[in-house]
Amino acid sequence: MDVDAYVAAHHAEWSRLEWLINHSRRLDGAEIDELVELYQRAATHLSVVRSSSPDPQLVGRLSSLVARGRAAVAGAQAPMWRDAARFLTRSFPAVAYRLRWWWLGTAVLGNLFSLIFAIWLVRNPAVQAALGTEWEIRQLVEHDFADYYVEHSAQSFAFQVWVNNAWVSAVALIFGILLGVPTLYVLYLNQLNLAAVGGFMWAHDRGDVFFGLILPHGLLELTAVYLACAAGFKIGWTVIDPGPRRRGQALAEEGRSLVAVALGLVPVLLVSGLIEGFVTGHVHDTWLRIGIGVVAEIAFLAYVVILGRPATKAGETGDADLRPDLAPTAG
Repeated sequence: MDVDAYVAAHHAEWSRLEWLINHSRRLDGAEIDELVELYQRAATHLSVVRSSSPDPQLVGRLSSLVARGRAAVAGAQAPMWRDAARFLTRSFPAVAYRLRWWWLGTAVLGNLFSLIFAIWLVRNPAVQAALGTEWEIRQLVEHDFADYYVEHSAQSFAFQVWVNNAWVSAVALIFGILLGVPTLYVLYLNQLNLAAVGGFMWAHDRGDVFFGLILPHGLLELTAVYLACAAGFKIGWTVIDPGPRRRGQALAEEGRSLVAVALGLVPVLLVSGLIEGFVTGHVHDTWLRIGIGVVAEIAFLAYVVILGRPATKAGETGDADLRPDLAPTAG
């Protein structure tokens, strides 16, 4: 290796790293990120120099620089609030926006299935009879469906709904690794239950009650479930078609970025749970209940588009920055 050429090629980076190290206590967020990146590069350069041309003077200089860089990085990590802010304003909306077509396709196909099944149920009394006795169906449409939202305290009901929906979403996302089959089953059960209850309510002239109680929380809740399913389908498809990347690399990258979906959906499902617990069964004006649900849905979609689109264009993928100190390079 030509030592002089190598030094000339990387001198500017080393000088910049040294400047950042000397001013590490006054760096902003972008400069901290730059410090970490340049430190990792310098560590790689040191490894290359040691293995290719162990020039004592250059090795000594880089060893000192890397040691000081390591100390500066350890003392100049971005505070937790800054990581949380980056996640909420870039990582989660970016990965949600990047999945928009998977997300939209999941929502359209899921609701199309529910619509077809509900219409079939409404038009076929024999199907209704096969799914429940006349007394059970009457109990459902006249009491159970509406009572479900008020039979427990708002606080405990909201918490129960939140935990259940978070669990369903996590299963749909995580088990997408099995070619998306468990994810499809989760989506199927979710849409089947929605269609069956809606079909029974509509068949007994209570469609207005059904939509008046399902829409306030259901808009945001189902949107979150569809996003989780979309993420599961995406990771399942990556197993089948990793694209130009190696399959292991593709799965690792997609898996890390989809962690953002799992974490980001926690507060989203919390909001839908709070609406279901405190609004759906307790706000008596139908227009107000549905209005609250519509506002929450629009706010979430706007959040994804307004923050996710520019973050995606800037190269944000939601992939966690888990690079090792020695990032292998070719020189």
